[in-house]
Amino acid sequence: MVYKYKDEEIRLDNLVRLYGAVVIDMQGEIAEMSLEWFDLYGDKVKLLHYALVFDYTPPGENVRDKKVLEFATKDELIERMQEVAQFFQK
Repeated sequence: MVYKYKDEEIRLDNLVRLYGAVVIDMQGEIAEMSLEWFDLYGDKVKLLHYALVFDYTPPGENVRDKKVLEFATKDELIERMQEVAQFFQK
């Protein structure tokens, strides 16, 4: 299975985890945090963008193997998550 977004082709085979996140700037440190965390503490950090993370990293591996799509709004992220979910509902 392949998900196409703009010029990207993202393979869904061997996908270990798929999740939405935010990328924030917290006093000069850039970090990826959960959407739930951002709902609780978002007023204390600077939001850089929303992210849809396709994580292919096998359990126990230290080197991350992931593809990230970036979005300006949470609505865009949710829309793309719903598109990808369609592949797994077939």
